[in-house]
Amino acid sequence: MKIKENILLAKYTTFKIGGGAKYFLVAKTKEDLIEGVKFARQKHLPFFVLGGGSNLLVSDEGFEGLIIKLHSLDQPKIHISPLLRSSGLISLKVEAGIQLKKVVEFCVKNGLTGLEWAAGIPGTVGGAIYGNAAAFGKSMADIVEKIEVFDASESRIKNYGVIECKFGYKESIFKKNKNLIILSCIISLKKGNKKEIKEKIKYFLDYRERHHPLNLPSAGSVFKNPPGISAGELIEKCGLKGKRIGDAQVSQKHANFIVNLGKARAEDILKLINLIKEEVKKKFGIVLEEEIQYLGF
Repeated sequence: MKIKENILLAKYTTFKIGGGAKYFLVAKTKEDLIEGVKFARQKHLPFFVLGGGSNLLVSDEGFEGLIIKLHSLDQPKIHISPLLRSSGLISLKVEAGIQLKKVVEFCVKNGLTGLEWAAGIPGTVGGAIYGNAAAFGKSMADIVEKIEVFDASESRIKNYGVIECKFGYKESIFKKNKNLIILSCIISLKKGNKKEIKEKIKYFLDYRERHHPLNLPSAGSVFKNPPGISAGELIEKCGLKGKRIGDAQVSQKHANFIVNLGKARAEDILKLINLIKEEVKKKFGIVLEEEIQYLGF
């Protein structure tokens, strides 16, 4: 286990923003992760498990604790269950540190359908479960069967069924209880037609290309959509599209994205978030809730 010190976190987030971590560990195995948590406990330090670094804003001052970075393998560890169940579902066991896009690629190669909607979503499988990633009317809660978890408060591994995960809109039990660290999961998919799977993926990727600012660093959608309303539309109706503080800007393409024009600081992003919340509340009486997480504030 190689724990490093004073590692800049900006390059590990999709915002490309953030100060240094006091301690930093790349966990290549679940044993590394568990040992990292024990290290933090022994030193009475907070710890944070970092996946793909999306949906995250790290303070300019950094994080006075241990960052445990889940290692993403070029050859992802994905295992197909040899048993095809009577329901027609096929089980995949996937490690938490694998990039979600790698799982989508695996599904295309093996003719598995049910995850096409996740094409283009950045981050890891663990992160997608943590925040119950969703798009185009589908979410991780729809395909998750079982999750292997390390409970840092009890120092033991547990298995959670989908009901125990308490999935909600962009929510899960893992978001509420930071001691529950996702190690791996079993997801359920179906056999499908490779051509149709590719066509669906192309449609979703094209949609993202047309509507999302993919050419600039961002953390994805900043706010959750209030029931029946688009947060992006509310922000746009407040005249905030293109609003800029420092090098942080409300995207001209999609108002629920804040982009880093090059040298944005976390402080700039935070000021813009607070301005948006203030203006939306003033105009519509709606309090927007952040989808992104804060670290080090």
